[in-house]
Amino acid sequence: MTAARSAPANGYPSPPEPGLTPEEAVARAERIAATLVDRQAETEQRGYYALDTHNEFLGAGLYRLLVPRRYGGYEFGLGTYLRVVSALARGCPSTAWMYTFGAAHAHIAASLFEEAAQDEMFAGGDFICPATVAPVGFAERAEDGGWIIDGVHGYSSGSPYATHFIGHTLVAGEDGEPPTPMMFVVPRAQWRRLDDWGAQLGLKGSGSHSVAIEKAHIPEYFALPGVHMGQTSVVDGTVGQELHGTSLYGGGVLSALQFQFGALAVGMAAGALDAFAELMRARKTIFPPITPRTEDPDYQLHYGEAAGRIATAEAALSDAVRQWEEAAARGPGVFTREVDLRLSTISREAVRLSWSAVSEKLFPTAGSSSVRAGARIERVWRDMSTVHSHAGLSIFLASVANRELAKLVFDVAS
Repeated sequence: MTAARSAPANGYPSPPEPGLTPEEAVARAERIAATLVDRQAETEQRGYYALDTHNEFLGAGLYRLLVPRRYGGYEFGLGTYLRVVSALARGCPSTAWMYTFGAAHAHIAASLFEEAAQDEMFAGGDFICPATVAPVGFAERAEDGGWIIDGVHGYSSGSPYATHFIGHTLVAGEDGEPPTPMMFVVPRAQWRRLDDWGAQLGLKGSGSHSVAIEKAHIPEYFALPGVHMGQTSVVDGTVGQELHGTSLYGGGVLSALQFQFGALAVGMAAGALDAFAELMRARKTIFPPITPRTEDPDYQLHYGEAAGRIATAEAALSDAVRQWEEAAARGPGVFTREVDLRLSTISREAVRLSWSAVSEKLFPTAGSSSVRAGARIERVWRDMSTVHSHAGLSIFLASVANRELAKLVFDVAS
């Protein structure tokens, strides 16, 4: 399922299409997204996107966008990647959610894990790796210095076609000290996916199944003791920046991950706006004067207000990525925790603007027949509602990040 690659003079594999450009990658995502709109019910029923869709992503190179060039990836950067996510979300929110929470973690893997681990993780070129942040169970030292990992990790979005899994566990403290977190990666052959997804309100097709790991033995370099994805500091530099020679793998991990929420929300809201526009062209007003909705001042107002909010959310996210890239390029000491948190809150506001466009302007005025089960606007409303149940958005970005940011600004001790 992975395209063949050639090996250039430096010994590293070339990507399947060395001439692929960022713009063409986005265009491919847009073309695929257009085919996903009519398959949303099918995707929800299955619980994840179809194998042929997965193969389209493979053929389009979408799983390699954040994979380092060293391993046959395209290394296109966050801006291109997030545009792809938004494009897919515009066609099918569930598909985009499953895609991004599988493909995005190539960035954290390339940024934080040592060379030996990356050599193994990226050996196939295409990298699909769900990740969770809640620590599960306790890790035990193996006789060879590696680790024994055990436990069930819920909400592992992207697991159906995954090549790896990144999770967190705890390591027991010594002499009465509290346990410390540990981030780890496990290859697909050492875990199994449980059939426990699909009964939620929305994002039913996001492939967010649980991952069960049963006494898996991993080498020492597949574990990062003392590291938690949400608390990782890059001020002293990263393995990835030194290994790959690019600031793409030297910037804040937290904000890079949080940007996904903004990209997903912008795309979902754009899909709802598309559906609303179709209704405006196809339907007339109910009360006199009876005119096409496109000619009615109220519908024009609803559409324009929603379109403006979505465009603002997209612009905010785009500028947040620009700030991220500039801070990363200036050197690791610049990308402090304060910068990481501040950029993360921009993504949160992009979500809020996008959600307000749907919940306040599009959903209430589309008409009852347009919000029946399975209708496009109804599905977007359900999916975006479910986004707000994610702890990264509803707990971390809504409260924890705000308090931590203020403490850093005012130098208040925790």
